[in-house]
Amino acid sequence: MAEFLEFDGGFAPDIEAMDREELQACLQEVRERIADLDEREPADMNSEEYEAWGERHEELEDLADEIVERLEEMA
Repeated sequence: MAEFLEFDGGFAPDIEAMDREELQACLQEVRERIADLDEREPADMNSEEYEAWGERHEELEDLADEIVERLEEMA
């Protein structure tokens, strides 16, 4: 199975090198990380912590979209 490279509290999978099964597992992992972030959303929307949270959330959502697109290409 493909490895997920950790960086700055996140991960950067090489989705181009993954097969369908690995992509599905990766998508599940990304969705779990999004759900975890949702549970830890900072209360102060004007804080630096919230800004960092929002950026990470958006990165994960973008990654999920890329994985879905890759899965669709394989169909």
